[in-house]
Amino acid sequence: MPALRSGRRRKEVAAMNRVMRRAKILLILILVLLGGTLFFLGEYVMKSSQWVHAPGSPHLYNAGNIGCGTITDRDKNLLLDLTGGRTYAANELLRSSTMHWLGDRQGNISAPALAHYAQQIAGFDPLNGVYAYGGTGGQVKLTLSAKLQMAALDAMGSHRGTLAIYNYQTGEILCAVTTPTYDPENVPDISADQTDAYQGVYLNRFTQAAYTPGSIYKIVTAAAALEAVPGIEDQEFVCEGKLEYGIDVVTCMEEHGVQTFKDAFKNSCNCAFAKISEQIGGKRLAWYAHQFGLLDALQFDGITTAKGLIDCEDRADVLVAWSAIGQHKDLVNPASFLAFVGAVSNNGVLKTPYLVDSIQVGIKTTYRVADDQNPDKRIMSTATAQKLQEMMRNNVENYYGDENFAGFTVCAKSGTAEVGGDKKPNAMFTGFVLDEEYPLAFIVAIEEGGYGRPTCVPILEKVLQVCKEALS
Repeated sequence: MPALRSGRRRKEVAAMNRVMRRAKILLILILVLLGGTLFFLGEYVMKSSQWVHAPGSPHLYNAGNIGCGTITDRDKNLLLDLTGGRTYAANELLRSSTMHWLGDRQGNISAPALAHYAQQIAGFDPLNGVYAYGGTGGQVKLTLSAKLQMAALDAMGSHRGTLAIYNYQTGEILCAVTTPTYDPENVPDISADQTDAYQGVYLNRFTQAAYTPGSIYKIVTAAAALEAVPGIEDQEFVCEGKLEYGIDVVTCMEEHGVQTFKDAFKNSCNCAFAKISEQIGGKRLAWYAHQFGLLDALQFDGITTAKGLIDCEDRADVLVAWSAIGQHKDLVNPASFLAFVGAVSNNGVLKTPYLVDSIQVGIKTTYRVADDQNPDKRIMSTATAQKLQEMMRNNVENYYGDENFAGFTVCAKSGTAEVGGDKKPNAMFTGFVLDEEYPLAFIVAIEEGGYGRPTCVPILEKVLQVCKEALS
């Protein structure tokens, strides 16, 4: 009997051990399942919006571009309807002038700002999914003016380049046109073109290009001199048409004789600015270019612009001189340079440009620009900015002519940028309006356009004439 009881007890212990092992395995499985569920829930809460508006999402994208909602200009004129397809504005000129912001059907030209706000356009929330607030997508209101876009494209004609205007007090991009372009409703056979009429057509030149600036860069050098060289305004500079650096030489368009700092800026005197660069020095000139936001990429609305370049640190004096003049290896992105010029007009405070004003889905506003999203950034002293305003105003009063600017109080600087080879120079023109009711900064860049003033001023004049009507 004792042996029988002992055997039964061993069986009971073995059975209990099996139950315990199974219970432990079951507990581990439950914990794994619970952990996996919690992990999934965490990932869903944290990343569901990313999954939904990822570029491959069939719910939101078509041919690489977002496929829901409507896009309007600042006055709520329809630019693009993405509900049930991709329907552009009825006006051919408007379609062509906005294509580099809205994208095309084939996905050759993307719309990064729309992709950046895909979640807000779709009205997504984690509980109710996409279109949670009704409808089939939101209404995106851009800062662009349809009237200005069309006027700018018409004024650009057959030129390659970009023209942009923005509000330097708020950062709103009112107009930004890239050429060449095409009508997305009537796509040309670009691959068969033998005329170079569509050279670089897929490039948004306002955000993605970097140009040799030419003499518009003298605004940068003048700002650096005002900040770093005591008494620069009281100095005089002698121009004999050239300035020798050993076997190298900096040349000028003419002999300007004895000039003040202000007159050297108006005359765009290379020799004077070469002498000014010697006082600033290559390292400080590069430091100020960075301080003014001209070297780093500008970021807004999911858009990252091209970077700028200046190569003047630890370089020979003649190379520093050419850098200060806007040649050598200098490169500027039009959007970044527009923001810099806007800061000059805004007493040294830079407002980052932006394109998307608001997004409305049903009765809910899913996005609206706020001051904390576009904070002020001081890049130069008020005194320096105001002196530059005075100098650029002097350029217009005594060189470019007020009669060219539709009654606006314009301050400006032109540039003729040599690009090498047998190409004509790039024509550049930038500046701002000082009138309180029209706080506008502008830039015009024309590839192989020749001289800045005769090429760019007539183009800008046509667009400024439309500004008062469009912005009233």
